[in-house]
Amino acid sequence: MAATAEETGAVPYPGRPEEVHLTNLQRLTQGGSNSEAYFSADGSQIIFQATREGESECDQIYTMSVDGTNVRRISMGGRTTCGYFYPDGDRILYSSTHHVSPACPAPPDRSRGYVWSLEPYDIFTANPDGSDLRQLTDNPEYDAEATISPDGSTIVFTSLRDGDLNLFLMDADGGNVRQLTDEVGYDGGAFFSADGSQIVYRAHHPTDPAEIEEYRQLLAERLVRPAQVEIFVMNADGSNRRAVTSNGAANFAPFFHPDGRRIIFSSNVDDPSGRSFSLYLLHLDTGEVERVTHGNGFDSFPMFNRDGSKLIFASDRAAESPGQFDLFIADWVD
Repeated sequence: MAATAEETGAVPYPGRPEEVHLTNLQRLTQGGSNSEAYFSADGSQIIFQATREGESECDQIYTMSVDGTNVRRISMGGRTTCGYFYPDGDRILYSSTHHVSPACPAPPDRSRGYVWSLEPYDIFTANPDGSDLRQLTDNPEYDAEATISPDGSTIVFTSLRDGDLNLFLMDADGGNVRQLTDEVGYDGGAFFSADGSQIVYRAHHPTDPAEIEEYRQLLAERLVRPAQVEIFVMNADGSNRRAVTSNGAANFAPFFHPDGRRIIFSSNVDDPSGRSFSLYLLHLDTGEVERVTHGNGFDSFPMFNRDGSKLIFASDRAAESPGQFDLFIADWVD
């Protein structure tokens, strides 16, 4: 059982000598399962998802100040995921199943290995305090993993609406939906570059007939297995799609550095067992991949603030019990 979260604000946390890009490391949360933390455009606020003992049995959406204070739950039930701020800070975006049922969906059956469950999420927008909730998608299938462009005009998201897990764009009000990807397999976790011209995402496109059949069988059960996922980049209109990693590992949670020439992501590429995930920095110009975090645990969901001076990520480096993940923030050093 995850530890109960205590709200104490940011506290210094010992850095690791090998983590030369990170300085002034601070721990923002103190227990529970906290992940997918993203900055507001002005860098003053953070939105994240968490499962906290005594509050909910599955992930809910929270906001807090960048110093870890003023933690506030803003979602109302069901299972939620992928919170994100609109650029002007006056609205937030997240996906939820509360409109289907206020109860948490049953966890996936892991008897067939590690799988993700594709819940009947729809995408919602609300005020930063959770009020004025509005539904943007209305689809009985999975609509989630939504983020918004830097100019606030378009939202990219993953959907099962066409029978496969593809990326779509829609206007900020939920209208004018158009499809970006169409290859068999999973495309998701998409984010825009700082100038809005590119999208980075994770994808697995099986080509072996047996793998395709297994993928489709799992999909029919509303499951997906993320064992091998590569990082892809494309133009914001869906053109010029290309893989930028090809290591056969589970690579996910990519995010552009504000300079548009580097991508930070999480991967288990250096762990033969596949259990340990660290952060890596990919230099698009040269293809060089640089390891950012070190250890035998789980570091993921990295995001730079708008000027690239800070990095936030989730980690189990301070875990006192299984399933505990806390949020950390550090100054970024080039």
